[in-house]
Amino acid sequence: MSAPTLHRPSGPSPYRPPRPSPYRPSGLTWTVLRLHRTALYVWGAALLTAVAALIWLLAIGPEARASVGGCDASDPFPMDCGTIQQTTAARIYAFGLALVSACVTFQMYAVAVWAGAALTGRELENGTARLAWTQSVTPVRWLAAKLAVPAVLLTAGTTLAVLLGNWTRRAGNAHLSGGWFNTNVFISSGPVAVAYALAGLALGALAGLVLRRALPAAAAALAAAYVLHEVLDRFRMSLWPAETATGRAALQLPHGTLVLEHGAVTGDGERLSNNMACVGTDSAAALGKCVKRTGLTDFWTTYQPESHFWHLQLVESGLLLAVTGLAAAAAFALLRRRYS
Repeated sequence: MSAPTLHRPSGPSPYRPPRPSPYRPSGLTWTVLRLHRTALYVWGAALLTAVAALIWLLAIGPEARASVGGCDASDPFPMDCGTIQQTTAARIYAFGLALVSACVTFQMYAVAVWAGAALTGRELENGTARLAWTQSVTPVRWLAAKLAVPAVLLTAGTTLAVLLGNWTRRAGNAHLSGGWFNTNVFISSGPVAVAYALAGLALGALAGLVLRRALPAAAAALAAAYVLHEVLDRFRMSLWPAETATGRAALQLPHGTLVLEHGAVTGDGERLSNNMACVGTDSAAALGKCVKRTGLTDFWTTYQPESHFWHLQLVESGLLLAVTGLAAAAAFALLRRRYS
Protein backbone atom coordinates (compact mmCIF):
# COMPACT_ATOMS: atom_id res chain seq x y z
CA MET A 1 0.00 0.00 0.00
CA SER A 2 1.53 3.24 -1.09
CA ALA A 3 1.62 6.35 1.05
CA PRO A 4 -0.79 9.09 0.10
CA THR A 5 0.74 11.98 -1.83
CA LEU A 6 0.12 15.62 -0.95
CA HIS A 7 -1.09 17.79 -3.79
CA ARG A 8 -0.21 21.49 -3.66
CA PRO A 9 -2.91 23.84 -4.85
CA SER A 10 -2.33 25.14 -8.33
CA GLY A 11 -1.96 28.85 -9.08
CA PRO A 12 0.46 31.56 -7.99
CA SER A 13 2.01 31.30 -4.55
CA PRO A 14 0.95 33.91 -1.97
CA TYR A 15 3.11 37.06 -1.83
CA ARG A 16 5.65 37.19 0.93
CA PRO A 17 7.31 40.55 1.54
CA PRO A 18 11.11 40.38 1.56
CA ARG A 19 12.80 40.48 4.89
CA PRO A 20 14.73 43.67 5.53
CA SER A 21 18.47 43.24 5.42
CA PRO A 22 20.07 43.40 8.88
CA TYR A 23 22.83 45.56 7.35
CA ARG A 24 20.52 48.22 5.93
CA PRO A 25 19.88 51.30 8.08
CA SER A 26 16.34 51.54 9.39
CA GLY A 27 14.26 53.27 12.00
CA LEU A 28 13.54 56.91 12.69
CA THR A 29 17.17 57.97 12.35
CA TRP A 30 17.41 56.62 8.82
CA THR A 31 14.01 58.12 8.00
CA VAL A 32 15.09 61.59 9.08
CA LEU A 33 18.34 61.34 7.12
CA ARG A 34 16.58 60.12 4.00
CA LEU A 35 13.79 62.67 4.19
CA HIS A 36 16.20 65.59 4.59
CA ARG A 37 19.01 64.23 2.46
CA THR A 38 19.18 67.37 0.30
CA ALA A 39 19.90 69.53 3.32
CA LEU A 40 22.38 66.90 4.53
CA TYR A 41 24.22 66.97 1.19
CA VAL A 42 24.36 70.77 1.14
CA TRP A 43 25.57 70.99 4.73
CA GLY A 44 28.12 68.22 4.18
CA ALA A 45 29.46 69.94 1.06
CA ALA A 46 29.76 73.23 2.95
CA LEU A 47 31.57 71.51 5.81
CA LEU A 48 33.99 69.75 3.48
CA THR A 49 34.66 73.03 1.66
CA ALA A 50 35.38 74.80 4.95
CA VAL A 51 37.69 72.00 6.10
CA ALA A 52 39.58 72.01 2.79
CA ALA A 53 39.92 75.80 2.92
CA LEU A 54 41.23 75.72 6.49
CA ILE A 55 43.77 73.02 5.65
CA TRP A 56 45.00 75.12 2.73
CA LEU A 57 45.19 78.25 4.93
CA LEU A 58 47.07 76.20 7.50
CA ALA A 59 49.64 75.34 4.84
CA ILE A 60 50.21 78.98 3.83
CA GLY A 61 50.10 80.22 7.43
CA PRO A 62 53.89 80.43 7.90
CA GLU A 63 54.28 82.37 4.66
CA ALA A 64 51.52 84.77 5.70
CA ARG A 65 53.09 85.18 9.12
CA ALA A 66 56.40 86.12 7.53
CA SER A 67 54.59 88.94 5.73
CA VAL A 68 54.01 90.73 9.04
CA GLY A 69 57.39 92.37 9.41
CA GLY A 70 58.50 93.50 12.84
CA CYS A 71 55.24 92.60 14.59
CA ASP A 72 55.43 90.72 17.86
CA ALA A 73 52.35 89.30 19.58
CA SER A 74 53.76 90.38 22.94
CA ASP A 75 54.23 94.00 21.85
CA PRO A 76 52.24 96.22 24.26
CA PHE A 77 51.98 98.94 21.62
CA PRO A 78 50.34 97.29 18.59
CA MET A 79 49.89 100.67 16.90
CA ASP A 80 53.69 101.06 16.83
CA CYS A 81 54.15 97.62 15.32
CA GLY A 82 55.73 97.24 11.89
CA THR A 83 53.54 97.72 8.84
CA ILE A 84 51.91 94.60 7.46
CA GLN A 85 53.24 93.87 3.99
CA GLN A 86 50.36 93.31 1.59
CA THR A 87 51.64 90.10 0.06
CA THR A 88 49.41 87.64 -1.75
CA ALA A 89 49.78 85.06 1.02
CA ALA A 90 48.79 87.59 3.71
CA ARG A 91 45.70 88.75 1.79
CA ILE A 92 44.55 85.21 1.01
CA TYR A 93 45.12 84.05 4.57
CA ALA A 94 43.27 86.99 6.16
CA PHE A 95 40.35 86.89 3.70
CA GLY A 96 39.96 83.10 3.76
CA LEU A 97 40.04 82.86 7.53
CA ALA A 98 37.58 85.74 7.88
CA LEU A 99 35.23 84.07 5.36
CA VAL A 100 35.27 80.70 7.13
CA SER A 101 34.80 82.39 10.51
CA ALA A 102 31.76 84.27 9.18
CA CYS A 103 30.24 81.05 7.82
CA VAL A 104 30.65 79.29 11.17
CA THR A 105 29.25 82.32 13.01
CA PHE A 106 26.15 82.79 10.87
CA GLN A 107 25.27 79.15 10.25
CA MET A 108 22.76 79.64 13.08
CA TYR A 109 20.51 81.56 10.70
CA ALA A 110 20.56 78.85 8.02
CA VAL A 111 19.88 76.16 10.63
CA ALA A 112 16.97 78.11 12.12
CA VAL A 113 15.37 78.73 8.71
CA TRP A 114 15.77 75.09 7.66
CA ALA A 115 14.42 73.77 10.97
CA GLY A 116 11.37 76.03 10.82
CA ALA A 117 10.58 75.51 7.15
CA ALA A 118 11.55 71.90 6.43
CA LEU A 119 12.12 70.04 9.68
CA THR A 120 8.71 70.72 11.26
CA GLY A 121 6.72 73.41 9.43
CA ARG A 122 6.47 71.74 6.03
CA GLU A 123 5.64 68.32 7.43
CA LEU A 124 2.83 69.71 9.54
CA GLU A 125 1.57 71.76 6.60
CA ASN A 126 1.60 68.81 4.17
CA GLY A 127 0.27 66.27 6.67
CA THR A 128 3.28 63.95 6.43
CA ALA A 129 3.83 64.25 10.17
CA ARG A 130 0.34 62.87 10.90
CA LEU A 131 1.01 60.05 8.47
CA ALA A 132 4.14 59.14 10.40
CA TRP A 133 2.19 59.18 13.66
CA THR A 134 -0.15 56.51 12.28
CA GLN A 135 2.82 54.17 11.69
CA SER A 136 3.29 53.33 15.39
CA VAL A 137 5.46 56.44 15.89
CA THR A 138 4.29 58.74 18.65
CA PRO A 139 4.47 62.53 18.14
CA VAL A 140 6.98 62.85 20.98
CA ARG A 141 9.25 60.20 19.52
CA TRP A 142 8.92 61.81 16.09
CA LEU A 143 10.03 65.21 17.40
CA ALA A 144 12.83 63.68 19.47
CA ALA A 145 14.29 62.05 16.37
CA LYS A 146 13.82 65.27 14.37
CA LEU A 147 15.90 67.18 16.90
CA ALA A 148 18.46 64.56 17.93
CA VAL A 149 19.75 63.58 14.49
CA PRO A 150 20.60 67.10 13.23
CA ALA A 151 21.84 68.08 16.71
CA VAL A 152 24.45 65.30 16.65
CA LEU A 153 25.56 66.19 13.12
CA LEU A 154 25.74 69.92 13.87
CA THR A 155 27.71 69.35 17.05
CA ALA A 156 30.25 67.09 15.37
CA GLY A 157 30.67 69.23 12.25
CA THR A 158 30.86 72.57 14.04
CA THR A 159 33.34 71.21 16.58
CA LEU A 160 35.57 70.02 13.75
CA ALA A 161 35.44 73.43 12.06
CA VAL A 162 36.20 75.24 15.34
CA LEU A 163 39.20 73.03 16.21
CA LEU A 164 40.67 73.26 12.72
CA GLY A 165 40.04 77.02 12.63
CA ASN A 166 41.92 77.54 15.90
CA TRP A 167 44.80 75.46 14.60
CA THR A 168 44.90 77.59 11.46
CA ARG A 169 44.91 80.84 13.47
CA ARG A 170 47.91 79.70 15.49
CA ALA A 171 49.80 79.04 12.26
CA GLY A 172 49.34 82.65 11.17
CA ASN A 173 49.54 85.96 13.01
CA ALA A 174 47.06 87.69 15.32
CA HIS A 175 47.26 90.81 13.16
CA LEU A 176 45.91 88.78 10.22
CA SER A 177 43.32 86.63 12.00
CA GLY A 178 41.67 89.44 13.99
CA GLY A 179 41.30 90.18 17.68
CA TRP A 180 39.78 87.56 19.95
CA PHE A 181 36.93 89.94 20.83
CA ASN A 182 35.82 90.37 17.22
CA THR A 183 32.34 88.87 16.85
CA ASN A 184 33.16 86.36 14.12
CA VAL A 185 36.47 85.37 15.69
CA PHE A 186 34.97 84.97 19.15
CA ILE A 187 32.02 82.84 18.07
CA SER A 188 33.99 80.65 15.65
CA SER A 189 36.79 79.98 18.16
CA GLY A 190 35.01 78.14 20.95
CA PRO A 191 32.06 76.05 22.13
CA VAL A 192 29.72 79.00 21.72
CA ALA A 193 29.64 78.19 17.98
CA VAL A 194 28.03 74.82 18.73
CA ALA A 195 25.63 76.43 21.20
CA TYR A 196 24.49 78.94 18.58
CA ALA A 197 23.81 76.16 16.05
CA LEU A 198 21.77 74.16 18.57
CA ALA A 199 19.82 77.26 19.60
CA GLY A 200 18.94 77.92 15.96
CA LEU A 201 17.76 74.32 15.60
CA ALA A 202 15.51 74.48 18.66
CA LEU A 203 14.08 77.91 17.80
CA GLY A 204 13.35 76.81 14.24
CA ALA A 205 11.61 73.62 15.34
CA LEU A 206 9.50 75.56 17.82
CA ALA A 207 8.52 78.11 15.16
CA GLY A 208 7.43 75.30 12.84
CA LEU A 209 5.26 73.71 15.53
CA VAL A 210 3.67 77.03 16.47
CA LEU A 211 2.86 78.25 12.95
CA ARG A 212 2.55 74.86 11.14
CA ARG A 213 3.42 76.47 7.81
CA ALA A 214 6.81 76.44 6.14
CA LEU A 215 7.33 80.04 5.02
CA PRO A 216 5.93 81.82 8.10
CA ALA A 217 7.89 79.44 10.33
CA ALA A 218 11.10 80.17 8.43
CA ALA A 219 10.58 83.92 8.81
CA ALA A 220 9.79 83.63 12.52
CA ALA A 221 12.81 81.41 13.14
CA LEU A 222 15.08 83.84 11.30
CA ALA A 223 13.75 86.75 13.34
CA ALA A 224 14.21 84.88 16.63
CA ALA A 225 17.77 83.89 15.72
CA TYR A 226 18.59 87.47 14.75
CA VAL A 227 17.28 88.90 18.03
CA LEU A 228 19.17 86.33 20.09
CA HIS A 229 22.41 86.91 18.18
CA GLU A 230 22.21 90.70 18.40
CA VAL A 231 21.33 90.80 22.10
CA LEU A 232 24.23 88.56 23.07
CA ASP A 233 26.60 90.38 20.73
CA ARG A 234 25.72 93.69 22.36
CA PHE A 235 26.04 92.53 25.96
CA ARG A 236 28.79 89.91 25.50
CA MET A 237 31.50 91.85 27.30
CA SER A 238 29.18 92.38 30.26
CA LEU A 239 28.77 88.66 30.88
CA TRP A 240 31.94 88.57 32.97
CA PRO A 241 33.26 91.27 35.33
CA ALA A 242 35.75 93.57 33.63
CA GLU A 243 39.02 94.67 35.17
CA THR A 244 40.08 98.25 35.98
CA ALA A 245 43.60 99.66 35.90
CA THR A 246 44.65 103.04 37.23
CA GLY A 247 47.73 105.22 36.97
CA ARG A 248 50.43 104.33 34.48
CA ALA A 249 49.06 100.79 34.11
CA ALA A 250 45.91 102.27 32.57
CA LEU A 251 48.02 103.79 29.78
CA GLN A 252 50.00 100.67 28.89
CA LEU A 253 47.66 97.70 28.66
CA PRO A 254 48.81 94.26 27.46
CA HIS A 255 48.47 93.38 23.81
CA GLY A 256 45.08 91.91 22.89
CA THR A 257 43.17 93.83 25.55
CA LEU A 258 39.70 95.13 24.71
CA VAL A 259 39.27 98.61 26.19
CA LEU A 260 35.70 99.24 27.32
CA GLU A 261 36.19 102.71 28.83
CA HIS A 262 39.13 105.01 29.39
CA GLY A 263 39.22 108.25 31.32
CA ALA A 264 41.27 110.73 33.32
CA VAL A 265 40.99 112.75 36.53
CA THR A 266 41.67 116.49 36.52
CA GLY A 267 43.39 118.48 39.25
CA ASP A 268 40.07 119.44 40.86
CA GLY A 269 38.87 115.79 40.96
CA GLU A 270 36.62 115.86 37.87
CA ARG A 271 36.45 112.53 36.02
CA LEU A 272 36.67 112.81 32.23
CA SER A 273 35.38 109.80 30.30
CA ASN A 274 36.83 108.80 26.92
CA ASN A 275 39.87 111.00 27.46
CA MET A 276 42.83 109.46 25.64
CA ALA A 277 45.48 111.90 26.87
CA CYS A 278 48.91 110.41 27.59
CA VAL A 279 47.94 106.98 26.22
CA GLY A 280 51.00 105.12 24.94
CA THR A 281 53.68 107.06 26.83
CA ASP A 282 56.72 104.80 26.95
CA SER A 283 58.67 106.25 29.87
CA ALA A 284 58.16 107.89 33.23
CA ALA A 285 59.72 111.13 31.94
CA ALA A 286 57.32 111.28 28.98
CA LEU A 287 54.39 110.55 31.29
CA GLY A 288 55.47 113.34 33.65
CA LYS A 289 55.65 115.84 30.81
CA CYS A 290 52.20 114.79 29.56
CA VAL A 291 50.64 115.09 33.03
CA LYS A 292 52.18 118.52 33.52
CA ARG A 293 51.01 119.69 30.12
CA THR A 294 47.42 118.44 30.45
CA GLY A 295 46.89 119.13 34.15
CA LEU A 296 45.65 115.58 34.79
CA THR A 297 46.34 113.73 38.03
CA ASP A 298 45.24 110.15 37.38
CA PHE A 299 43.95 107.77 34.69
CA TRP A 300 41.73 104.71 34.65
CA THR A 301 40.80 102.06 32.10
CA THR A 302 38.07 99.43 32.25
CA TYR A 303 38.92 96.48 30.01
CA GLN A 304 38.50 92.81 29.24
CA PRO A 305 41.84 90.98 29.04
CA GLU A 306 42.40 88.12 26.67
CA SER A 307 42.55 85.80 29.69
CA HIS A 308 38.78 86.26 30.07
CA PHE A 309 38.12 84.60 26.69
CA TRP A 310 37.10 81.24 28.14
CA HIS A 311 35.08 82.80 30.96
CA LEU A 312 33.00 84.68 28.40
CA GLN A 313 32.77 81.63 26.14
CA LEU A 314 31.40 79.40 28.88
CA VAL A 315 28.91 81.95 30.19
CA GLU A 316 27.53 82.70 26.73
CA SER A 317 27.40 79.00 25.86
CA GLY A 318 25.45 78.36 29.06
CA LEU A 319 22.93 81.06 28.18
CA LEU A 320 22.50 79.68 24.66
CA LEU A 321 22.05 76.13 25.92
CA ALA A 322 19.44 77.41 28.37
CA VAL A 323 17.57 79.04 25.47
CA THR A 324 17.91 75.80 23.53
CA GLY A 325 16.50 73.77 26.40
CA LEU A 326 13.59 76.15 26.94
CA ALA A 327 12.73 76.17 23.23
CA ALA A 328 12.90 72.37 23.03
CA ALA A 329 10.78 71.99 26.18
CA ALA A 330 8.20 74.41 24.78
CA ALA A 331 8.12 72.46 21.51
CA PHE A 332 7.45 69.14 23.28
CA ALA A 333 4.82 70.72 25.52
CA LEU A 334 3.03 72.24 22.53
CA LEU A 335 3.17 68.93 20.66
CA ARG A 336 1.62 67.04 23.57
CA ARG A 337 -1.09 69.64 24.00
CA ARG A 338 -2.13 69.67 20.36
CA TYR A 339 -1.66 66.10 19.20
CA SER A 340 -1.74 63.80 22.24
